[in-house]
Amino acid sequence: MRGATPPIQGRRTRNSFAAALGVLLAALFGAPPARAVEMSAEVANLYSSVSIYPPSAKSMTVCYGFVCRRREILDFTAADRSALTQIMAAGRASAAAERAAVQKAVVWFDRRMGPIIGTNKRVAKADFRYFDDKHNYDCWDTTRNTTSLLLVLQEWGLLKHHAIGDPRYRGNTLVLQTPHNTAVLVDRATKVEWVVDLWPRGYLQPPDVMTVQKWVTED
Repeated sequence: MRGATPPIQGRRTRNSFAAALGVLLAALFGAPPARAVEMSAEVANLYSSVSIYPPSAKSMTVCYGFVCRRREILDFTAADRSALTQIMAAGRASAAAERAAVQKAVVWFDRRMGPIIGTNKRVAKADFRYFDDKHNYDCWDTTRNTTSLLLVLQEWGLLKHHAIGDPRYRGNTLVLQTPHNTAVLVDRATKVEWVVDLWPRGYLQPPDVMTVQKWVTED
């Protein structure tokens, strides 16, 4: 993704700062409306790095406009939870079925938010060259949004075969591979990491789902 900010990396100092920032935000603006879900330090940094609260079982911040410069709160309704529960129920039989269900859940999210924030006009692989940030996600936005949705599904008990992994990065200018980030699921049985990558796909198209091992070789 051209024009992306530096990759997410594990830095203890940065994570400590992120935690302190979260405390400061709570002190200044009040506590989040609901308990945030459990997550790793790397996942937590997705939110603290842009000064937003992590998702809870009741709501999530939707990032758009490139690196979360625009935000919208998605408060999950009973109908939302029912729809996502039905989608994920089709994936209970196996890990592969659950990944297919996750693809459909991400498409549901795209449809749910598109008309509200204007991303129903978004394009695949959007970056600053399109001069249309208000209708698009960059890969940092899709990484945050997809990870948030996955965390909510996990909090609702809808993920049986997978856990939430740390976001992954690729990029090698020597072979003309552009910088890019993605959300990750980890197969509980095999420990294989799978990406759930919406950025390369247009509105209502299923996100890419493939192993991290394969994904890091893609352009």
